[in-house]
Parts: sequence; structure tokens; C-alpha cells
Amino acid sequence: MQITNSFDVKLNPTDTYATGLEGNQLGRMTLDKTFHGALDASSQGEMLSVMTGVQGAAGYVAIEQVNGSLAGKKGTFVLQHFGIMQDGEDYLKLEVVPGSGTGELTGLTGTMNIEIKGGQHYYTFDYELADH
Repeated sequence: MQITNSFDVKLNPTDTYATGLEGNQLGRMTLDKTFHGALDASSQGEMLSVMTGVQGAAGYVAIEQVNGSLAGKKGTFVLQHFGIMQDGEDYLKLEVVPGSGTGELTGLTGTMNIEIKGGQHYYTFDYELADH
């Protein structure tokens, strides 16, 4: 199945353990999201990032726990993020952590893409839900 809709996100910087060296700036943030549409859910997570000394180059990783309903089925699951930016172009990969689905979302697998247009965030979620 594939679904697409918007989401709202709030990022809040937190204290970092490590500091950047030689032009690299490390960051740590909490994230709070509200998903709209067939994924009617909220999420919380943590993100680690780096802004390099090179214009248009950066990277991040994050873990995000999603709680709500997907196509009317209730439960939770975890998304793992991997993102890089090179020459101002983003590459983002979000994947459902295997075995993280609970409740009616047990057995969920899938990948999510994120796009930002005019300041609004959109997701496309390709997923499969095993019968249980």
C-alpha cells in the first residue's frame, strides 16, 4: 500500500555530548510530529545531526516512535532515519524497524519518503501489513 499526506513537525535542540571539530557542527534534537491522513498518528523521537563546513553538506540520523492508527488499525511502530545533503540536494531514507510494530500494526514493514514544499512537510509511506 502507498499513502501520502502532510505532517507537522517541531524540532527542539537539546544538549549535545560531543562538540564539532574543524568546521563541523554537531547537533542533537528532540522531534515531535503529527501525521495527517490515513496515518493518523503522533510521534516522538531523537535526532543527531552534523552541519559541515561545506555549503550544502550535512547529515542526520534519528529514531522516532509512532503511535496512532494506520488505515484504521491501531498500534505503534518505530522509524529509523538516515539523511544526507550534498550540494544542497537531500537524500532521506526512513524505514520501519523490523519487529517494532505493536497492536494491530504487528508485522508492519515499510519505507517512508519525506518532501518539503513551500515550508510544508509531506510523507509518502509504502508499507505492508502482514495478517496476524
